Amino acid sequence: MSAVSGAFAQEQKAPAGVYDQHETFTPYFYTAAHGNEYRSASGAPGPKYWQNRADYKINVKLDTVEQTLSGTVSINYKNNSPDKLGYLWLQLDQNIYRKDSRSEATTHTVPGKRWASLESFTGGYDIENISIQSKGKLTEPEFIISDTRVRIDLPKELKAGGESVNIVITYSFPIPEYGTDRMGRKRFRDGWVYEIAQWFPRLAVYDDIHGWDTLPYLGAGEFYLEYGNLDYTITAPSNLIIVGSGGLLNATEVLAKPLQERLRKAATSDATVAIRTEADFNNPASKVGGKAELSWHFKINNSRDVAWAASKAFLWDAARINLPSGKKALAQAVYPAEAKGPEAWGGATESVKQVIEYYSNKWFEYPYPVATNVGGSVGGMEYPGLVFCHAGSGPGRVWGVTNHEFGHNWFPMIVGSNERRYTFMDEGFDTFINGLNAKEHNAGIPAANGRKQQDIYTTAQTTFGAAEEPSVSYEDVLQFQRIGTDAYRKPALALSLLRSEVIGEKLFDLAFKNYIREWAFKHPTPDDFFRSIENGTGEDLGWFWRSWFFNTWKLDQAVTGVTYVNNDPSKGAVISIKNLEKIVMPVTLEIKESGGKTSRIKLPVEVWQRGADWSFNFKSGAVIESVTIDPDHKYPDINPANNVFKPTGGHE
Repeated sequence: MSAVSGAFAQEQKAPAGVYDQHETFTPYFYTAAHGNEYRSASGAPGPKYWQNRADYKINVKLDTVEQTLSGTVSINYKNNSPDKLGYLWLQLDQNIYRKDSRSEATTHTVPGKRWASLESFTGGYDIENISIQSKGKLTEPEFIISDTRVRIDLPKELKAGGESVNIVITYSFPIPEYGTDRMGRKRFRDGWVYEIAQWFPRLAVYDDIHGWDTLPYLGAGEFYLEYGNLDYTITAPSNLIIVGSGGLLNATEVLAKPLQERLRKAATSDATVAIRTEADFNNPASKVGGKAELSWHFKINNSRDVAWAASKAFLWDAARINLPSGKKALAQAVYPAEAKGPEAWGGATESVKQVIEYYSNKWFEYPYPVATNVGGSVGGMEYPGLVFCHAGSGPGRVWGVTNHEFGHNWFPMIVGSNERRYTFMDEGFDTFINGLNAKEHNAGIPAANGRKQQDIYTTAQTTFGAAEEPSVSYEDVLQFQRIGTDAYRKPALALSLLRSEVIGEKLFDLAFKNYIREWAFKHPTPDDFFRSIENGTGEDLGWFWRSWFFNTWKLDQAVTGVTYVNNDPSKGAVISIKNLEKIVMPVTLEIKESGGKTSRIKLPVEVWQRGADWSFNFKSGAVIESVTIDPDHKYPDINPANNVFKPTGGHE
């Protein structure tokens, strides 16, 4: 089954802005009428669904003098596909910092943008050696580096159905000071803060949709990775504190006893415990003495990536996370002293705890032992079990950034969609659940279904602006100024309206939760999501997906007239409405009669199946003073001027 719908190429489209019910409600939304053994027509993984697996063992050294990272990664790659593989593709993301990279030619040349390079080029990865381990023998395969990817030709084809191969790569790279807002390093008052990500060669995904998914990394679009267990060790100067994705396995070797005791206390405390304070910076009792370097050992299971951070400037707080199954995890925050404050990073651990507990109870239980928030130079970036949020985030903003970045642990860390191709399944879905948490938390964070009603028409002008692009677009294809709207806010708003206005919250939540459960730690496509929601809610939603995700259509509903049966208001009225643009939605009308009576009518979306005009009988008992469409201002209608009709004077 194809990953996205392609039926539009076969359709006769109406001119821009002209509504045609055949275009909107055509039954041919999916490119395949039925599912297959890999992906079911119900939107669930099929009986023979498969995905390959990559387990990593990594040993690296952080050199804080030369500002480099070097070491080895050993990858056990298992081919669960039905295909034999004669070669492998790996991602070399650090190569975007080469002067001859595609990223430099396409993204970095835009000055002042988030993913632009702000320093001299580092040169990217230095691959010293690649070898294949098989049955105790070591061979050196042929390999070709192509921009941010490397193709490794195997000395022997990897058999289908479960054969494994072990790849060992020795490598190094200079750590960029500005890592295109994904990673990097910055000097704070008490020392450098290192935020390290995209730091080892990683297997590209081989799946049933594209085979090898080898889109080059350009900086804007993010990642698509295989799941596995990642065991990694970082050797660094002994005065650094290191945090990473997953659990720290050797705390007794790298932490002084006072810090160990505080960490144990935090693991059983709902209140935040200070693990490392400014008083510990120069306190010999708070340091592991006698060694110039320490090796920190971490492990995370069933994950698609890892990231970590290191600094001697870190303050460190932690508290217990209570999960719905009864299991516990640890919320923690590390940040430089300049960022501390009760409304800023001093409350970061509480923010992590609230966010993880909310999403675990609402959607799917958080699967990792630790959730770490790092304050440094990166504005906001997510990795499994660990996020980077800017240390300069002020009062009120730390919670909002934490809510968004840790929401990504559900999309796409747990539900492992393809971020590079389908950004809306990553950023849009996350922004949608962020809005629900913002409403629950009452933090005043603007979000899709937490926004103020009076702002919805302003939202319409932004959402349906002249430069709008389809939400189903590669992030690297979207114009920079439209990414926030088309990949984040518009899909979130669409899901919010689908939940509240089309389906109903309870039924939508059941279907959405089921989608998460079925695709946890797997690789869904847009079709899988669309089918899953349709099957779970009992709705045919091709009209909705087509309107909100695949096109740049607009919404404009209007009340066009009121007449009376036999010119007698007591015998009833005929109210006429019109869909003036291409998006269709259900209709809510508020009808006010003389004498003070107010009624509400809700019409399903199917009223638009036969055309742009609809009239219906309303049992009035008196003269109608006004008819208002969308009286609660829930829809981003581009022309609110035609939403209120007064029979005596036309539109208000």
